[in-house]
Amino acid sequence: MKRKEFAILFLLTLAALFIHGYHPFAEDAEIYVPSIVKILHPSYYAFGEKFFEANARLTTFPHLIAAFVHLTHMPLDWTLFCAYVASIFLLLLACLRLATKCFSTPAGQWSATTMIACLLTLPVAGTSLYIFDQYLNPRSISAFAVVFAIDAAMENRYWRTALWLLLTAVIHPFMTVFAVVFIILWLFQNHESARVPAASAACFVFFAGFSLKAPSSIYWHCLEDHRYYFLPRWTWYEWMGILAPLAILWWCNKIAKARGHIVLARLTRTLFLFESICFVAGLIVTIPRQLEILAPYQPMRSLQLAYLLLFLVVGGQLGEYVLKKHPLRWAVLFLPIAAGLCIAQVRLFPATRHVEWPGAAPLNPWLEAFDWIRKNTPTNAIFALDPNYMALPEENFQGFRATAERSRLADAKKDWSDAVLYPWLPLADDVFAQTQAASGWKSFGIADFARLKEKYGVSWVVLQQPDARGMDCPYENTAVKVCHLE
Repeated sequence: MKRKEFAILFLLTLAALFIHGYHPFAEDAEIYVPSIVKILHPSYYAFGEKFFEANARLTTFPHLIAAFVHLTHMPLDWTLFCAYVASIFLLLLACLRLATKCFSTPAGQWSATTMIACLLTLPVAGTSLYIFDQYLNPRSISAFAVVFAIDAAMENRYWRTALWLLLTAVIHPFMTVFAVVFIILWLFQNHESARVPAASAACFVFFAGFSLKAPSSIYWHCLEDHRYYFLPRWTWYEWMGILAPLAILWWCNKIAKARGHIVLARLTRTLFLFESICFVAGLIVTIPRQLEILAPYQPMRSLQLAYLLLFLVVGGQLGEYVLKKHPLRWAVLFLPIAAGLCIAQVRLFPATRHVEWPGAAPLNPWLEAFDWIRKNTPTNAIFALDPNYMALPEENFQGFRATAERSRLADAKKDWSDAVLYPWLPLADDVFAQTQAASGWKSFGIADFARLKEKYGVSWVVLQQPDARGMDCPYENTAVKVCHLE
């Protein structure tokens, strides 16, 4: 890579960071960061670790980050930040490499890469995913690994393809399935053979092997509570997120063929087939009742890869045929896109810094309380919060376990969503029991807290302001109080 390319990619990476923000302990980080902390500090999380360790067993991601902390002696927050920035850079580098094979001009290649940088946090139809998250997680690594694998397959470098797929497999097993399906379609699409759909469909079959034990009735309730797993329950605009990309890909394929761009035409055709196969698989596992147990493995998560490659294609074609070397056209296209995504992220996390820099004092009052807890409470403390605390005003989906590094009772958001992925484990039953024990949280009195202490060993509680229960609360701010149960 030339110095000029490196410099432009680095500037695009910084631009992406400021456009989309950074929230290291938000949303799914509540599942992955505690797994890292548990490796670094085995005595932490003496209660409730099963709610995040089920994920940790399926990926080497926590061990990889923990090893990096040990190797560099950097604090965890700085390690997460540096790895996050590096993952954006590597994704943009992978996209640039792919774009050079599809577009003949620098305008097309850099427009494709810039489009991805501007759209990282675009929601992916009804999957509850973004193209790329605002925090580090296994999807951050699998995103660039999959694109590098596809790039290597295009060059017929199969050993390199296998190595990138192996990295994806140990980081994010589900994404490996989609990558393999795509590469199979890329390699065999020009052959009139039943091997293509058969081999592609076979990659989904292994999911059935996970259902080793009949799930409980609570598990089925948990599954039904997550509507985004079921295509028939998607809204019309979420369905447009499936059908519109297919129409755009068909149109892009026509343009590529008309202009003699063989690689681009093959890529768009492969992507059209890929999304179509995954769409059919999504219908198969969500419409028949007998196969609903497979719904949590979400074949429509393939849209994350489909969106990434689709916007790379669209951005490249716009750069090649419209933007060319006209700076004003570039500004007219990309500045509104970047501003729109930035505004959307600021509104999603209104009470939190747009970029939560490592070591900076938090502005969010909930994060302030969680930070105080991490510094001032025993590591074996067990906390209880409102089961829906992540959805409360000003909380902004910030994770307690990830930030405070303390145990807590199960919540009705992240733990409930995570439990649906493991029908062979009693996680859903445990989450349900603990959230029911804290049901009616706002009206809890001293006797209710005593019951939680006796049943689960709860020694601390986080209460929402205003609160007038007269408890021993060594910390409080405008949003919450942290109280010790005597």
